[in-house]
Amino acid sequence: MTSLRAAVLCLALTLSQAAVADEGTKRPNVVVILCDDMGFSDLGCYGGEVATPNLDALAAGGVRFTQFYNNARCCPTRASLLTGLYPHMAGIGHMMEDNGKPGYRGNLSSNSRTIAEVLKPAGYRTYAVGKWHVTHNAAANGPKQNWPRFRGFDRYYGTIHGAGSYFDPSSLVRDDTMISPFADPEYKPAKYYYTDAISDHATRFVADHAKDHATKPFLMYVAYTAAHWPMHALPEDIAKYRGKYDAGYGAIRKARFEKAAKLGLIDAGQGMAPNPGTWPGVADKRWEAAGMEVYAAMIDRMDQGVGKLVAELKRTGQFDNTLILFLQDNGGCAELQGRTGNKNHPNIERPASPTLPVMKPEDFAAAGSVPAQTRDGFPVRMGPKVMPGPEDTYIAYGRGWATVSNTPFREYKHWVHEGGISTPLIAHWPAGIASRGELRKQPGHLIDLAATFYDLGGAAYPKDAPPLEGKSLRPAFGDKPIDRDAIFWEHEGNRAVRVGDWKLVAKHAKPWELYDMAKDRVEANDLAAKMPEKVQELVAKYTAWAKRSQVEPWPVTASTKE
Repeated sequence: MTSLRAAVLCLALTLSQAAVADEGTKRPNVVVILCDDMGFSDLGCYGGEVATPNLDALAAGGVRFTQFYNNARCCPTRASLLTGLYPHMAGIGHMMEDNGKPGYRGNLSSNSRTIAEVLKPAGYRTYAVGKWHVTHNAAANGPKQNWPRFRGFDRYYGTIHGAGSYFDPSSLVRDDTMISPFADPEYKPAKYYYTDAISDHATRFVADHAKDHATKPFLMYVAYTAAHWPMHALPEDIAKYRGKYDAGYGAIRKARFEKAAKLGLIDAGQGMAPNPGTWPGVADKRWEAAGMEVYAAMIDRMDQGVGKLVAELKRTGQFDNTLILFLQDNGGCAELQGRTGNKNHPNIERPASPTLPVMKPEDFAAAGSVPAQTRDGFPVRMGPKVMPGPEDTYIAYGRGWATVSNTPFREYKHWVHEGGISTPLIAHWPAGIASRGELRKQPGHLIDLAATFYDLGGAAYPKDAPPLEGKSLRPAFGDKPIDRDAIFWEHEGNRAVRVGDWKLVAKHAKPWELYDMAKDRVEANDLAAKMPEKVQELVAKYTAWAKRSQVEPWPVTASTKE
């Protein structure tokens, strides 16, 4: 009898394990790839001239969304992607400063739940690679309760801080230990470049998962810093784009507009937003073109990394049942970082020999976004005439090229007009998305990603967590409507609400503007004065949302800390 009971229990356990394994193979793996400071038109499959064959292939084998949105800035976008909440609800209404108010603590809120924390109990393995940037605690020996491994991720490699050198990133962490890229026994490339390190570790995690956890589905969050300033790229990639942008802003923008219209991504009849800069007025065209050459090289290298990741998914037999999503954290960046010079090191020429102390391999890179020196003792150079690309330079590509990146839309990162919040979204999943190369015109927002993952992964969202704000994109994959009332934004007092085709938007301390997105997505014809009742209707929706979402008047003043 005992042996019979044991046999029955053994059979039941075997059947149970088989059922779990079968369930695991049916639920998709999820790879969500987020890039940094790129515009709507930068990818080849969204109208650009940069070589992105791997992302273009994913677009050809899946679907592209034409009206998908982010939160106009890196930290708020990451907070929403990770939690499925609007950023203020997750504690990150602005950046990493703590204003002592619930929506502006600069730390991912403890009552929110990350996608890893929800999918892990459902049987998913969870991995994160790249830029984190949802906590102000980025020191090696500081609090770590909001680092990836403490928010549900099984493995992590990346930077806790938001920006820095691509050749020597600060706040680099493996799992929950800060490391120097030059004293890392687990990763020793011939030349360290952060974009490659992100790609290589994502690929490694895929391989390790297939070897050690093949019966389980996985979530992987891949957050590239490309193409955020500084304009750092490898010489062989820069060489591909030498002379590519000598024609200037207008010619490149026009070519992108025409290509995007031909692809069906935009309505050519709506025209383009005005171009605030003209190429003939640029004093140093070689220097200006070089910024875009390096920017393009950075995107190119990221795409090469996506190709490595896809190849590993195919090699390990995981590609067909993996949902791959690619999107951006905000629109093109018009910030002038490094373009006006460096008061500490005004010389534009590289010294013949190091002028500063050489760092040891085990030394951490200086904290913060802008290093004073390279590891080998050369000062970091900025300003006009300093050609971008090498590790001893630190320069952004500027407003003119950001306008090109955001073709055909208006404004940039920070603002919630279309240029600041419009992102490509590529969705590729051979086992779950039947369409190939089609467009999806349903408006969506990155708050929808978490809801999508839980829907497809069969994960139960905790009842004690703030209710999800997003909607599953599963219907949209099949070109069905997304059932929603409105989408909202607020960042630095810039605010907006979209209901159907109507969008109400305003800059900080400026009047509301009203646009019909079906006819005027470039936001050229303000209808607010002609349709005051529609304005009042949308203002009421925005006001109610702002109140329940912990939005404060901008600028937010610090209060007594909790």
